[in-house]
Amino acid sequence: MTMPGPSRDEEIVERLLGPATPEVSCERCFEVLDEYVELELAGEDAAALMTGLRAHLDGCPACREDHASLRDLVAADAGE
Repeated sequence: MTMPGPSRDEEIVERLLGPATPEVSCERCFEVLDEYVELELAGEDAAALMTGLRAHLDGCPACREDHASLRDLVAADAGE
């Protein structure tokens, strides 16, 4: 039997409260984002290897957008 996911209200509360683990700053995220993306694309568990970065990306729209753009760019370059 599968457990239902969090309700929309629970998701909103979780975002308002922030991550339960230590979170990195936008500045730190920018400094290590390339390494994080390389780990992801190599099939590694980047979130486990770089603690706090996934939580930051989940909660920061600007850094999440940078992550998506960089990931797309690196993946496209690797495909050439």
